[in-house]
Amino acid sequence: MLYLIPAPLHRAGLRFAHRVRKHWWRLARPQLSGVTLIARDGEGRILLVRHSYGGRHWALPGGGIGKGENPEDAAVREFTEELDCAIYDLVLANVQESTLHGAPCTRHVFVGEVVDIPRPDRREIVEIGFFAPGELPTDCSAMIGACLASLEQR
Repeated sequence: MLYLIPAPLHRAGLRFAHRVRKHWWRLARPQLSGVTLIARDGEGRILLVRHSYGGRHWALPGGGIGKGENPEDAAVREFTEELDCAIYDLVLANVQESTLHGAPCTRHVFVGEVVDIPRPDRREIVEIGFFAPGELPTDCSAMIGACLASLEQR
């Protein structure tokens, strides 16, 4: 249904909604639950994305877990929705507790393999790239380091 909205208008709506959501989280402090995916290609490179909202830095793909939704199902859904691509051999690497815009957040970090070619939805995700673990861009989300530490613990 949202794809009936022109992409530029959709991106503007996402930027506005993100600002409102951040303020709400600071005030209400709801318990948030989300998923983050460390998606690797056959060469071991890691998929990073740029969102159309927020700081627009490089980040790992992921998103929220719906009410009553299993974290693994949420990870597959988020990846498929945002990148029109399947992720295989998904394994839970870690569960992290943190604060996201003032609200407590439980993040389930999954590792998987991308076999197909991911395509950004051009609405929420505007750019993607595969990067070698030792050659990540300098403008990365601070969360990436904590998530990649999950790989080293395995």
